[in-house]
Parts: sequence; structure tokens; C-alpha cells
Amino acid sequence: MDDFGVYAVFGVNGPPQKLLSAEGSSRVRVAVPPSVRQVVLFSSGRWGERICVNAELSDSDRMPITIGKLTPYNKCLSWEQWEEETWIDSVTLNVSLEGGNLSTEPEVIMAVKEYTPKDTAAPPAARELHGKRKREQTAEEEEGNDWTKRREEEENTCPNATTEKTTPVRKVRGQAKGSQKLFASGAETTKLKGAGGKAEMQGTVGRTPPQSAVRTKSRQAKAPTHTAPLASPSGRWGQTLCPIDAQTAILIGGQGARMQFCKDPMWKLCTEDVSWVAAETLAEGPTPEARIGHTAIYDPDSRRIFVFGGSKNKKWFNDVHILDTQSWKWTMVEAQGKVPPLAYHSCSMFQGELFVLGGVFPRPNPEPDGCSDSLYIFDPRLSIWYQPIVTGDKPSSRSGHSACVMQERKIYVFGGWDTPVCYNDMYMLDLGLMEFSAVKTTGNPPSPRSWHGSAVLSDTKFLIHGGYNGNNALSDAFVFDIDTNSWTEVSAPELSVPRAGHSIITMETAGHRCFSEEDEDADMNGGRTLLVFGGGDNEGNFYSDLTTVAVEELLGAI
Repeated sequence: MDDFGVYAVFGVNGPPQKLLSAEGSSRVRVAVPPSVRQVVLFSSGRWGERICVNAELSDSDRMPITIGKLTPYNKCLSWEQWEEETWIDSVTLNVSLEGGNLSTEPEVIMAVKEYTPKDTAAPPAARELHGKRKREQTAEEEEGNDWTKRREEEENTCPNATTEKTTPVRKVRGQAKGSQKLFASGAETTKLKGAGGKAEMQGTVGRTPPQSAVRTKSRQAKAPTHTAPLASPSGRWGQTLCPIDAQTAILIGGQGARMQFCKDPMWKLCTEDVSWVAAETLAEGPTPEARIGHTAIYDPDSRRIFVFGGSKNKKWFNDVHILDTQSWKWTMVEAQGKVPPLAYHSCSMFQGELFVLGGVFPRPNPEPDGCSDSLYIFDPRLSIWYQPIVTGDKPSSRSGHSACVMQERKIYVFGGWDTPVCYNDMYMLDLGLMEFSAVKTTGNPPSPRSWHGSAVLSDTKFLIHGGYNGNNALSDAFVFDIDTNSWTEVSAPELSVPRAGHSIITMETAGHRCFSEEDEDADMNGGRTLLVFGGGDNEGNFYSDLTTVAVEELLGAI
């Protein structure tokens, strides 16, 4: 007997309502009453050959508010109105089944069953619960109004981690209605700590530098160069862009305008014709929940992408999701060992293991969120987290920093933020000795920053571009040479737009291929292209452009 079924509970007092069963339609649409503020979806019974149940909450215009999947490994989903800003009225739950012997019956439209308790008086516990939630929301709104005043009194709070543990995009008091700040700046005085000491910068909270000729054009014109002709990702910041072969990269997650998590969270980029393909429905299995500040790293040996951490509103993640790029199937790892929920950390791949450094972690209210200085390693073969014994002079606590693996034996860590201090120092982790050391650099270094982009250009050089300094998004670019420990500022018109929280990778693109194998340097940079995607400018603009620069052009500018 096939006892499979999919059920939903609408509201805290509602009874389970059967939406799908082994017999009948494989698709159902339910109008959610305006009074309902919580929806729980779950399955019961044997899954058999069924693959997944796709679920989507959409608004009155049929635009997705949030999406999710039930699978044999993830049998329950829940949504609450306070988590989704666009969930106001007239929302619809759309549920469809994939796999198994699907029925050809048409989609069923259902209504939520009315629930009338025997005792018309609400139970005291329920009254207290609703009253408490309302009071908490009111308190949070008041807390937000006084947020900038309290930031001077807080310690160890990153600008992306407010006392409400939300993501960093929020409006600043007194800001124009149509403008949205990408980052929230704490005090009017932001301390900037460089390798050579400390400096103080006085300025208006959230002020940006004078606009260049590129930026004085309309906001729509701020997406220069290559954008896919037919379909492309929405504007966002805090996403990951992960190359999986010479001509393909996978975009995951991010957050866009009005603090909304992207409804198109996954895309595949093909650099042969610089085109995008929506990839959310291409992969099977339990997809990661929408998030920001996570990391995604590709292991070429196993041909898998590892997604770790991040945050979504008041949720913090320490989960590991794996996407097998051969079978296009997601799995969620049940890892052993302990690792805290982290966001805006760095993650590097070395000999098949993930090296996770720093990041923001939540603390119980009313304490501010903290920054980590710890190194955690995840071993996928054993599905275990562990902390290695590390010696030397290690970096201080920070988030929003960058980490570049050089010559398969060193990780270079640059910059980052630990409120109220922003850094431009450099540290190197010797992966053979597991020893940290501070790097004494020469030349003109980048100013203190976090949420900048970084990419390896050759065996001995990597790039730092843009970022956020506590007040402004930046547009400058620098190349670091590990042989001479020297910085060189480089200029490229394609990199002139200030942005932070963007993604930078290097790949081959059409017309810029390298076919020579005689020269070692040509292997790394000849025919390779730097691709810059997304980010924001702290003035309410979130980019969806894909900008390209030849790597040899950047190296030639040194």
C-alpha cells in the first residue's frame, strides 16, 4: 500500500491538510488566507521512486516570495511572514511532485480549511505567544531607529552583523526614501587600521566618493560591458561565483534591493558566448536555503562544489551542501565535529580539504555578534570538522577578508573588518608547516577594506579590487607579488565602478584562449580573462553586470 502524502499546516492553530497523495493530481495550488502568518509543509509515508516536492510561495502577481524542496532527506519546510518582507497579503502556495508514477490529472486548486476551536476563547498560551511576537517586533523597530546611536557602545560588531543579527543591507536614519545603503556604518568616526598603524577618518555615515563619469549616467547604465542577451541574474551582492571548468562557473545565492534574498539563486555561466542559464531547477536533491555571506569552493578531483555557512535574516548556517557537477545532485552533509555558524568567512581548498578562517558568528541577544580568528578544516572523506594546531603570528579576528591559495602551499590573507577596525594587513599560512606569519610588504598598499574581491592572476601574483572601508564602496585595484612582497596599484577602465560584495574569478573566454604550453606564465595568464560580477555601491545600486578584463592587460600594467 502506497501511503505517501504531502501535508500543510496553515497557522499555529490549523490542522494538517492533505495536499498531495499517491493517487490524484501531482500539482496543487492553495490560496493562503491573509490571517495566516506561518506555513509548514511536510511529507509522510514512503517516498519510493519520487524525487522531490517543489514548493513555492508567490504573491498576487505570481512572483515568487520564497521557494523550497521536500526530498527523502529533507521532509519538512516552514515559512514565517516576518522572514519574508514581500509576504503581505494574498499569497499562494504552489506544490508539485517530481518522480515516480505521476498522474496526468490537471492542477488542483484548494482552499484552506477553516479551523474553529471548540472553545472560542483563545488559550492563554496562544494569546501570550501572539502578544509576545508583536511586542518583539515593535521593540525591534524601535531598536533599529536607535541603531546608529548604540553602535559606538558596542564592541566586536561587524557592519554586516547588526544587533538584530540581520544581513547588512538596511536603511540608515535620515536617508532618502529611494536610496538604500549596502552596508551600515556604525559611528561617525570609523577607525582604519593599516599595516603601518592606525588612522581615523571623519565623515558622514554611508557617504560615497564623488561620482566618476561612468557613475553619473543613469542607474540602468551602471551595468557596463557584457550582460547575457536573453536571461541573466538579478542584481545582488554577497553571492559566490565558482568556476567548475575552463568555460563554466556556477553562481549561488546573494541579496538584492530592499533586503530581499534573490529569487533566482542559482545560475550557470558559459564563457564561450558569455551567456547565463538559470540552474535552480537543473539540480536534484535538497538545495541550500537562500543565504548571503556563504562560501562556495570547487574540488577539481571530485568535481564537486562545497557550500558552507552564511546567513539569512536572523538565521545563521554552519551546514555543508555539496553539488556534484557530474550528476547535478545536491546532498547535505551530516558532519561530525564542531564548527560555529559563520558568515563572511574565507574558505580555501587544499589537498581536498576546506580551510575556513575567520567570519562573523552570532551571540545571544543582547550581545553583539562576534568575529572569529579560528581556523577550521573540513575533511569531506570523513565528513568531519577539526581544528588544526597552528603556530606563529596568526591574524586577529576578522570578517569580510580575502584568502588566496598560492603555489599550492601558501594561503595569503588580506584585509577584513572587526568593528570598529578595518584592516589592510597581510598574513601568510604555510600549509606545510601550518604556521602563520605577518607579511611585511613594500610599495603602495590598498587602504583598509573588507568585502573586496580577490583573484589569482599567476603563480606569483594576485589581485585585490574594490571593497568597503566603513563609509564608502571602493573602485581601486592592486596586484601583490609574493616573490617581492610588493604592492602595485593598477588602473583599468573596466574596474572603475565602486563596488563591494562582488565576485571575481579568472577563466578562459572566447577570443582569449591560450593554446601554448611552452611558457609557464602563459599557462596561468595568457589568454585568461578576469570576470567581475555583481556587488553594490552602498548607494542603493546592486549590479547584475558581468565585466571582463584580460589578465595580461592587468599584469602588463605593473
